[in-house]
Amino acid sequence: ARLQALQKLLTGSVRFLAPYEVRQGQETVARLQGDLAERRQQLQPKKKFAFPSPPAPAAPGPGLAEGESGGPALCGFSGAQDEELELGPAELLQQDVLLSELRGCRVRLRGNPNTLRVRDCRGCTVLCGPVSTSVLVDGCSDCLLALACQQLRTHRTRDCRVYLQVTSRAVIEACSEVSFAPYSWSYPGIERDFESSGLDRNSNNWNLVDDFDWLATDKPSPNWSLIPEQERLTCWD
Repeated sequence: ARLQALQKLLTGSVRFLAPYEVRQGQETVARLQGDLAERRQQLQPKKKFAFPSPPAPAAPGPGLAEGESGGPALCGFSGAQDEELELGPAELLQQDVLLSELRGCRVRLRGNPNTLRVRDCRGCTVLCGPVSTSVLVDGCSDCLLALACQQLRTHRTRDCRVYLQVTSRAVIEACSEVSFAPYSWSYPGIERDFESSGLDRNSNNWNLVDDFDWLATDKPSPNWSLIPEQERLTCWD
């Protein structure tokens, strides 16, 4: 609860802070979120000792998102190609979701995750319900993303369209040809998911983007743009 309060305090203060200070604050909150997740993992009850039968070797199931650094499996999908992938409210509620190394997939996440990471995806469509805290998009290209969150960080990403609802200012770094429009994806139950996420539907800074690679104040960054109204998607099926 205190970490969420800290995130909301940072979100409410972005208009008064310099981009460097915003970046420092966002990195601090992200580090604390990681420390909290690690601590929760450490505090989980350990299994009682037993002499198990030797397991038969098996490859990971297709589409299962494996934990980073050899950790436990995360909620999400990894390594799929040209597939329709979907998770619902019960599977997503306050989960940390990872989508990694997907190729040509269409992903629908109907529910309220705690965090979302989209990493090294190519030619994918990712439609996600409201995320309570942060979304990280890293190393992606030629993707269509519909995201609602408190904080969006986009790294090493190019040629992507982002339909966004965000309560702070979005951040891009080492990106090019990233374009933005207001979040417009919907599904049955999305209002309930917005309520559980704590996001304010009336607060959306989708067109306020900080490019940490562009320091000029008298010229706009060439690395991002707004999608013209006549080109914005209105039908998602």
